[in-house]
Amino acid sequence: MEVLLYILFSIFLAAGIFLGGWFLSRKLGNERLADVEQTAGRIISEAKKNAETLKKEALLEAKEEWYQVKVEFEKGAQSKRMDLQKYERRLRDKESNLDRKMDLLNQKDRELKQFRRDINQRDKNLKTKESKVGLLFEEQNMRLEKIAGLTKEQAKQELIRNLEEKARHEAAHAAMEIKEKAARDAEKEARKIITLAIQRYAAEHVAETSVSVVSLPNEEMKGRIIGREGRNIRSFETATGIDVIIDDTPEAVILSGFDPIRREVARLAMEKLIVDGRIHPGRIEEVVEKTRGEINQSIIEAGEQAAFELSLHGIHPEILKLLGRLKYRTSYGQNVLRHVTEVGSICGIMAAELGLNQTLAKRAALLHDIGKAVAHDVEGSHVEIGVQIARRYGENNLVINAIAAHHEDVECESLIAVLVKAADAVSGGRPGARRETLENYIKRLERLEEIAESLPGVDKSYAIRAGREVRIVVQPGRVNDIQAAELATTISKTIEGQLQYPGQIKVTVIREIRAIEYAK
Repeated sequence: MEVLLYILFSIFLAAGIFLGGWFLSRKLGNERLADVEQTAGRIISEAKKNAETLKKEALLEAKEEWYQVKVEFEKGAQSKRMDLQKYERRLRDKESNLDRKMDLLNQKDRELKQFRRDINQRDKNLKTKESKVGLLFEEQNMRLEKIAGLTKEQAKQELIRNLEEKARHEAAHAAMEIKEKAARDAEKEARKIITLAIQRYAAEHVAETSVSVVSLPNEEMKGRIIGREGRNIRSFETATGIDVIIDDTPEAVILSGFDPIRREVARLAMEKLIVDGRIHPGRIEEVVEKTRGEINQSIIEAGEQAAFELSLHGIHPEILKLLGRLKYRTSYGQNVLRHVTEVGSICGIMAAELGLNQTLAKRAALLHDIGKAVAHDVEGSHVEIGVQIARRYGENNLVINAIAAHHEDVECESLIAVLVKAADAVSGGRPGARRETLENYIKRLERLEEIAESLPGVDKSYAIRAGREVRIVVQPGRVNDIQAAELATTISKTIEGQLQYPGQIKVTVIREIRAIEYAK
């Protein structure tokens, strides 16, 4: 019985425990389910919010893209509308022009038809009048013959004689007017020709004495000298005051300027920049300034050297500096500093032979062309400028008179002035001191070509290398190889007999045969 009760108690206890556990499990499951549902609801809510946000962003992007497309389309449409409006205006203008031209052509056509009708009417009237005039002319002739008692032929002869006399008178008057006009025109033309000749000769002389040529290692250097947008060449010209001419001359640039010292500074600076390779505005200014200092120092040294060669002392430093500037001046191709030094030596020798003051004579000779040092910058002749310089720096009156009198502007007041003038003439007139004039040079070149072209068989001749060579092109059909050699000998002998020239002249005879055909 107890066992049965124990078993029942155990069963009821187990059932109670099971039911309690079931109720407890169900309660916990409901709570967890509520949490899950709450979490799921929150996730769904956030997802909806994100979806709404993404939807709005996508909608905004779509609207923005649509707006951009719309703007671009409107721009394109606006441009097309403007183009169409332009084309429409052009078409309207052309249409109006065509209408005006058509109206003008119609008007011209009407005028032309009217003009033709007028011409035809005038032609009819002229024919009628000609017939009437012919009849009247015959009647007049008959009446004139009766009144004058002359036949038609006699009247014609008389009329011709009167016309001839009148024509001679008018011709004489016209000839006189033509002569007077020709004289006026000839004088005007002569002045024009002389002026043109002077201008051309002056231009050639200026080009000869106012340019320096700087050699380049290659053609690429020209571009570096010019620089980007020309900044290097502008900087160089501004710093030196010299024009830089870059043309088709291979591997060379030309420096042009009237001031020889500036031109020398530009030449040396350009050569330094080319060797250095660094060409830019800052470097250009630095090199030009440094070169200018070197030139100024060389000018002072050149003046001191000239005074030292003549054993002269006590010359004012400014005068020595002006003497040094003469190193860069030439006169008829003769360096002026070498010229005054030479005149000083000659004048000193002559003064010593005559027992005069040798030092004073050399001093006057050395300074006689001092005015040429600043002749580009000061108005007046080099004689007047030289006198002013000598007085400013307290030179002896005999020296001043020698400077003033060496071109016979004033009278010589001493034998030293006479010696300076004589020594100046000797230095400038000795053979080889000064180059021949351009006119004589051109005449010699022309004469060389004339001598060559005067011989038979010569086609063309060219005097080249400043007249030191003449090349003759012969006709191959008339001159063979042996005759070409004989022709060269004949021309060289003729040149030796008829021309005077320094050194020697090379004669080259060219004989060639060319066969030319064209492929078509």
